[in-house]
Amino acid sequence: MLLSMTGYGRSVKEFGPKAYTVEVKTLNSKYLDVKARLPQGYRAYEMEIRKIVSDKVKRGKVDVLIEIKYLEADQAIAFDKEVFKAYYKELIALSDELNIDKADYVQSILRLPNVATAGEEAIPKEEWEVCKSVLNEALEQLNKYREDEGDSIEADFRLRIKNIGNLLTQVEPFEDGRVERIRERFRTQLNDLVNKYSADENRLEQEMVFYTEKYSISEEKVRLNQHLKYFIEQLDKNKGQEIGRRLSFISQEMGREINTLGSKANSADIQRLVVQMKDELEKIKEQVANAV
Repeated sequence: MLLSMTGYGRSVKEFGPKAYTVEVKTLNSKYLDVKARLPQGYRAYEMEIRKIVSDKVKRGKVDVLIEIKYLEADQAIAFDKEVFKAYYKELIALSDELNIDKADYVQSILRLPNVATAGEEAIPKEEWEVCKSVLNEALEQLNKYREDEGDSIEADFRLRIKNIGNLLTQVEPFEDGRVERIRERFRTQLNDLVNKYSADENRLEQEMVFYTEKYSISEEKVRLNQHLKYFIEQLDKNKGQEIGRRLSFISQEMGREINTLGSKANSADIQRLVVQMKDELEKIKEQVANAV
């Protein structure tokens, strides 16, 4: 089971006069980055909220939104009349002092600190327990989403790895006579030089053999095939674990072998297969960036 870093979870629960809503959204990130938007009075629980989230989400950018609303509108807001009056008097006095027109200050005053409060400042323990249960339910929904996304990513990985393997097997028919053709081309060029300048033909032949051996792609094929197998082994053996970084490293190694194979190809047919391998590998890398 591979986990995606992208996910969404939401849970709602009513308790007493309030409704508790928790939304959790995750996006790609190299590290765990938790941001929480909490209602007034819940800042004291922020560290515990982060701990709960980090236990369930090991990697990714996490946005946590907790909203608490009163079921009855008349319970939602309490006004501090004395604070409201004090703000109003100061604003009126300031208008007179600056000789500016007096305005309707109601909406402005309501936005000022300590005028309107939503609920109690101190959060009872039983209320926090309810909120915590809603948070855990949202995280469960999130992880279910991430598991489903992870299944899709894993299926795509297996398809792309199979495609690269199939393309690799198609290279072999084009290898027949490839190095010999390179050698013949060099031999023709060397003969022209021998005829034009005095040179040791035996030494030139040795150098030509040494040079053409560098065009062998056998090692690249073997190593690429090993990387493909190792990639699948990681998917099979590490169910539910964090393997995104490991898969990223393997895909980089695969890219090196494919690039080297292409640089040594000296064959339009092999180059065509290499381009297709690179296309499949790029799709793997895009998905690896979203794997936990």
